[in-house]
Amino acid sequence: MTATHGVTRRAPAGADPVAAVAGTAGRSRGRRDGWRDGWRGWWSLGLVVVAWTVATSAGAVAPQVLPGPAAVARAGAELVTAGTLLPALAVSVGRLAVGALLGTGLGLALGLLAGLTRTGHDVVDRPVQAVRAVPFTALTPLLVVWCGLGETPKVLLVVIATVVPVYVATVQGVQGVDPRLRELAVAQHLGRGATLRRVVLPGALPSVLAGVRLALGTGWVAVIVAEQVATDRGVGALLADARTWARTDVVLLCVALYAVLGLLTDALIRATEQHALRWRTPPAHPCLPKEPA
Repeated sequence: MTATHGVTRRAPAGADPVAAVAGTAGRSRGRRDGWRDGWRGWWSLGLVVVAWTVATSAGAVAPQVLPGPAAVARAGAELVTAGTLLPALAVSVGRLAVGALLGTGLGLALGLLAGLTRTGHDVVDRPVQAVRAVPFTALTPLLVVWCGLGETPKVLLVVIATVVPVYVATVQGVQGVDPRLRELAVAQHLGRGATLRRVVLPGALPSVLAGVRLALGTGWVAVIVAEQVATDRGVGALLADARTWARTDVVLLCVALYAVLGLLTDALIRATEQHALRWRTPPAHPCLPKEPA
């Protein structure tokens, strides 16, 4: 019998109670290690904040040039109290969400088309690579001329920023699927659709998710660029006003908000990646040495 959470349970017939206890301890140790590894990457960012605080408190940098974290936090509290910060955040997040959703779907579709067929690659690849070479600052005025100053050019800029990384990653993922798996699918008489669902997409998924992570980071850059052009809503509008009135604390607040939003979206995709690809790295079970026969 084994005790779990104060309840005594009878072990299955033939089960080794020592192995069961070792397995429970291994899972607990794995959860602790996972929690510690998840927070380890944030320590360096905390050190940056500490160094920033020490430098500004010691007067090494003028407050007009680099306000301290406390001044930036006070600026954020003022904007929250004034009712401008949270709506601006909602607008910026909405622009990224809509644009990234459209761009990811389009990039996945184009990547599958180019990765699965030679004709599709010949038709799609060069135009997408041409768009990839054009910087956002060159596309923004053109989108404004075509679509006006509303939400459409801003969302389209995010779409363009996210479609290319997802497309490139999808093509690489599809073309990198083990050919033996496709041969096995043919031997099992799987149709084209079943092969795509059960062989190609799972094999390409790691590359696709890596492309989505890169696309979201690029999407936030596109949001920043788009919100600097004739906008009165979003974090970019707050940044433009702060620049006009020389509010360095608000400028730093907007920069910090963009950074935090980028980190949060990246962490979300990483968590999704770990969950979706958990089949690639099955949890290790503790092995007890066997006694010689």
